[in-house]
Amino acid sequence: MKKKKIMVIERDEAILDIVSTILTEEGYEVKALPTFKFAIEEIELYRPDAIVLDIVEPSPAGTEICQTVKQNVKTKHIPVIVFSTHPKVMQTIKQLCADKTVPKPFDIDALINAIEMQLN
Repeated sequence: MKKKKIMVIERDEAILDIVSTILTEEGYEVKALPTFKFAIEEIELYRPDAIVLDIVEPSPAGTEICQTVKQNVKTKHIPVIVFSTHPKVMQTIKQLCADKTVPKPFDIDALINAIEMQLN
């Protein structure tokens, strides 16, 4: 059985490492990006089954990635799971483009559950 591919975009390298390690242990193939730079190009090349996107605060960069994924015919089918510490981000991004939001600090089981629900 082919592993599902998850792209994790998280600017905090410690969190990026933890999430990547846990998802790998859960049986996913993981591509980790520590920056928003070139994220859209990386998404189109890697073609993940789901994207986990960190948006710390209401910022054009994170929101733009989410919206671009959902507006692009090649990527609009990919579920985007946004995790954030900012309640306003969670509410706004869910309305704009996210398939699921997970609050930070996050329970790892809640994150895995959110990914699995979006993949099924």
